[in-house]
Amino acid sequence: MTQPFLSIRDVHKDFGAVKAVSGVSLDIRENEFFALLGASGSGKTTLLRMLAGFESLSAGDILLEGRSIADQAPNRRPVNLMFQSYALFPHMTVARNIAYGLEMDRLPKAQITSRVDEILQVIQLGPLAGRKPDQLSGGQRQRVALARALVKRPRVLLLDEPLGALDKKLRSEMQLELKRLQAEFGITFVVVTHDQEEALVMADRIAIMKDGALLQVGTPREIYERPGSRFAADFVGVMNFLPVTRTARGFAASDGTAIAATPALPLPEGGAVVAAVRPERLRIGTAGANVVEGRITAIAYHGLDLLLHMDTALADAPVVARMTADDADTHTPRIGRTVTMSWSADDTHIFPA
Repeated sequence: MTQPFLSIRDVHKDFGAVKAVSGVSLDIRENEFFALLGASGSGKTTLLRMLAGFESLSAGDILLEGRSIADQAPNRRPVNLMFQSYALFPHMTVARNIAYGLEMDRLPKAQITSRVDEILQVIQLGPLAGRKPDQLSGGQRQRVALARALVKRPRVLLLDEPLGALDKKLRSEMQLELKRLQAEFGITFVVVTHDQEEALVMADRIAIMKDGALLQVGTPREIYERPGSRFAADFVGVMNFLPVTRTARGFAASDGTAIAATPALPLPEGGAVVAAVRPERLRIGTAGANVVEGRITAIAYHGLDLLLHMDTALADAPVVARMTADDADTHTPRIGRTVTMSWSADDTHIFPA
């Protein structure tokens, strides 16, 4: 069996009575883009800081290629951390900011110059090498901070909310830029984010954390299409939740409508459950096993598609359906109009309530 590149084994971190990280175990592959996803207080940043060596472990171990690094000082680990604030030196040029870590390592000047020139070309900022940080845009500062971390050629690069300071459009562009750089350098990236879209776009695999615990690990498609818990289903993407009861034949909504589903998770006997379906799985018409009729109460326009909010008999909360621009041109949704939509049993997730 192949040895994991980076292995986190039953790691705990306590701050007094507060359990920030509780029994997290996972393996990260070499050259993988791995995302730790969770809300504030989920323990993801604490775990990242333990990987970097800035927080000690209360229990457990961290191994790199089979060797424990849990007791190594941060500067002795082949790991680099890129901070959310970028932390660039305002009095230094772009080139000097990038070279700083190499200078602290006392590398020969010629080698430093060669490495800095090389990475300036990779991040496409060669012409701006003489500028100061306050003369750069947000995206350019982000790339300088990334270059400063990459130029030391770490085995693992840790990124703490690296795109949080950017506007939405620039953030989308930099998500793809990070993927390109990671593939080009062949370095294992571990990124912490609370942004589900960011994790889905960038990561090869995602770990969802909540209250210091690990809930689920999988590819973006697995996390989105097959959530392992109600929390994961609700946290990643938009999900409709319908209260249902178990019947002899399956499940029924609160108004008695039968709900066809193929549960993938074990369910408690006699316990309350909810059915969940993604908005994009609802289709106009009655072709699916489940049918809902609803009155449109709100329409959210997103350019490529529309989100229809509908009052139905299946739930007190509005049911949300995603309609493509082509469907909108054909069916012309309007507030107050009644529409019929359906979805398949395979697209119905069942979770304990």
